[in-house]
Formats: sequence, C-alpha cells, structure tokens
Amino acid sequence: MFYLITVGEGFIMAGQLLLGLSILVILHEFGHYITAKWFGCRVEKFYLFFDPWFSLWKKKKGETEYGIGWLPLGGYVKIAGMIDESMDKEAMKLPPQPWEFRSKPAWQRLIIMLGGVIMNVLVAFIIYAFVLFKWGETKTPLSSLKYGMGFLNQELQELGLKSGDKIKSVDGKPVTFYEEVPLKLLIGTKSRTVVVERNGKDQNVVIPIDLINRIIENKKQARGLIQPRLPSVIFNQNDAKDTNTISYKAGIRNNDKIIAINSVPVQFYDEVVTNITANKDKNVNFLIARNEKDTLNIIAKTDCNGRVGLGSYNFKLADSLGFLKSENHKYDFLESFPAGVKKTKDELVNYIDQFKMILKPETGAYKGVGGFKGMANIYGSEWDWERFWSITAMISIILAFMNLLPIPALDGGHVMFTLWEMITRRKPNEKFLEYAQITGMLFLLGLMLYANGNDWFGWGKNKNTECPAVVSTK
Repeated sequence: MFYLITVGEGFIMAGQLLLGLSILVILHEFGHYITAKWFGCRVEKFYLFFDPWFSLWKKKKGETEYGIGWLPLGGYVKIAGMIDESMDKEAMKLPPQPWEFRSKPAWQRLIIMLGGVIMNVLVAFIIYAFVLFKWGETKTPLSSLKYGMGFLNQELQELGLKSGDKIKSVDGKPVTFYEEVPLKLLIGTKSRTVVVERNGKDQNVVIPIDLINRIIENKKQARGLIQPRLPSVIFNQNDAKDTNTISYKAGIRNNDKIIAINSVPVQFYDEVVTNITANKDKNVNFLIARNEKDTLNIIAKTDCNGRVGLGSYNFKLADSLGFLKSENHKYDFLESFPAGVKKTKDELVNYIDQFKMILKPETGAYKGVGGFKGMANIYGSEWDWERFWSITAMISIILAFMNLLPIPALDGGHVMFTLWEMITRRKPNEKFLEYAQITGMLFLLGLMLYANGNDWFGWGKNKNTECPAVVSTK
C-alpha cells in the first residue's frame, strides 16, 4: 500500500524500533549480568544505552549502578576486572581481586561472555513460541494461487519470469508456500535454477548470483518484487489516509476495475503496475469499469516514481474473494515450544545465508546493508503486535549471531581470546587485549557509520526517489 508518511507514522516506526531494541539490549546484558553474579563477579554498572560524560537516569543499588545513558547505540554491563567498552586501565593496573572477572577460571569467563548471546537465542525462541501460540502461523500454498505469480520487478521479468508463472522448485528443492518465494529467489551465493509451470509446461529460469546487485542498481524497476497475481480491481480506498492519494483525488474508488491504461488493455494488477511505472510524472488515462455497468475515463498524473497510490491487495481480502487460500495453523501451548525452536533455527539459518552473501562481493548484497532507518522500516508504520514481536525476535537472532563474530569489542572477540587461552594454557597479554579492544571498537564504529550512511545516501538510493507529493512506500 502507498500513502503519505506523516510525522506520527514516523514516530510509530521509531518507537517500535526503540522499544524492541531496548528490550533486547536489556535482556542481552542481563545474560552477562546474571552469569557474572553466579560466578561471584562484581558488576559495577548495568546500563541501557551508553553514558559518556553523563546519564539520563541512574541509581545505585548494592554494588551495582543501574542507569539509562543518552547515546542509544546499545548498552553494557561493567564487570570488575574486565577489559571492555569502559577501557578502565587504572583498575587493571591494580592486583587482581577474587571478585574480579580476570581472577575467574577460563571456563567461567567463557560462560559469562556467552551469556548475552545465549539470552538472545532464548528470547527469540520464547517470543516465537508465544507468537505461534497466540496468533498461529499463516501460510499461502502456491497451489492455491488462482492466477499464479505476479512479477513486478523489471529484473525478474528480464531474466525470463513471466506473470502467471507458477513456481515449482528452486535448485531442485520444491517450493510449497508463497512466503518462501522471495528468500528462495534472492538468497544464494551461486546461480540458481527456478522451475516454473507456464501454460501447462515446465520452464527453467536461471537466477544469477548478482540478482540483488542488479535490483539495487536498476533505476527503472517497478515497485515491489512479487505478489500473487490478482485481477485489477481496487480495494484500498476506504482508509482515511488513502484519501490523500493521487488515485483517490482523481476519482478512482473501491471496487473499480481498471480495464485499460492509455488504451492498453489490462486484466491483472501487475499489468497495471508495469504500465503506470512506464509513465513516470505523466498523465495516465485509466479506463474504469464501475458497478458492472458504467465505464469511466479518469486521468491522473503519476508521481516521479510512476505511482498514483492504487495500493495492493491484502491477503485476507484476496482469500475471501477466492483468488488464493491462506492457511492458519494454530498451536496449543505445548506444541508452540517445539514450533518456536524450529522457527528460531530456520530464521538463524536464513540470516547466516544472507550474511554469507554480504561477504561475497560479486552478489552485491553489501550494497543493501542498512542501519537504524532500515530496521525501523521493517517494523512498519502501523502498530501491529504480532508483527512487532516477530520482528523483535528476528532482530534478537541477528544480535546473537553478530555478537558471536570473532571481532574484538564484541562478545565473540572475548570468546575467541578465552578459547585461545584454554587451548594454549597461555593468557593473552593485557596490553594486547587493550589494543585489540580499541581496534575492534573502531572497526564497529566504521561499520555502523557505513550501514547507517547506506540507509540515507547509499547504493539503494538510486532505486526510487522521494517524491514531494502524496505517495510513498509502506
């Protein structure tokens, strides 16, 4: 759906991101906190967000200062006797004390450092289990798509995929549900062969390794990637926000069927998108069938991306009209837990596959790396609790994986040095650990600047322009 992004909707996106990350950061740091306490370490600070120079709130309870910093880039626990973000060199010059991290056996230090990652995985599993218990899992069998798939993306069309195709397999592995298709097409570190059924016959289409790069670089592509192929009937003009769209102001209403654009006949929504996108910033003549008896000509000028705010089908509506058949599998309380484990494993495997693509330059996936803005966009501009918790669980998995990377300043860096000590029986020099920590922090800072800069100024910015008018992307 397309609509005007208001300040309020921007706050909703940012608010969801802030709440989700805050929950995950607190629980991640609690994983370090509780394991440090178990092994008798003194925890000097427990902070949400960072607090250079000052904090927004703090309170001392026992030996620990709890607080909220002003810099929302994560959080931390300061464990006595540990070289960490605080870089407290003076404390490290003093003789080791029994309550300090550095005085504990290597196996205990290893568990403390893994505490945050383990907590993130457990949090993802618990969230997924309760999401599945409350809302179940909705999937749409590809066999239920009455008119096959609609391919909106120009790159997919040029590769040989045609709207109306029914996808059967990718690289010899059957594809059963519509929800699997985007990842199957996009994720891979090698070329992939897609088998589709077209006009009753099987056809092979090769997906190149650099598909993501082509999509990012293509300035003329249509919006979206794929959707179920659906008739060209409009159903999104009821919400108040939709009255701000070009299409509504031009006179297009719910239940209108678009039968031609600039005298070119259309039957399906993907054909509508393709024809409108080809006429960016131009007047487009819509031939509309209304009430099964009236025929109207409506002229609307597209925005600079070739959009007029017609929107797209929602799955519940398409289901009710018989264009597809979604299935919702309900889980009872006990069933939800093994299902949560499977969901966590599947999401972790998916993210690892995506990470591999980022490390392989020829895929171009690194150009799509985003920061906080991209994460906020994933949450969306409407507060939907099922979506909120599902996205938060996914980010928890990402945090677990990223924190386990063997980079100094991340948990994985500390784990790497501790394992080295356990194998060689030699503890790394503290001065070396200090330099490694600084190097790791600088590397992560650079990575963070790249990701967030990519959100605003990066490779993908040539894909669509923000038009100073009535429609933008949801």
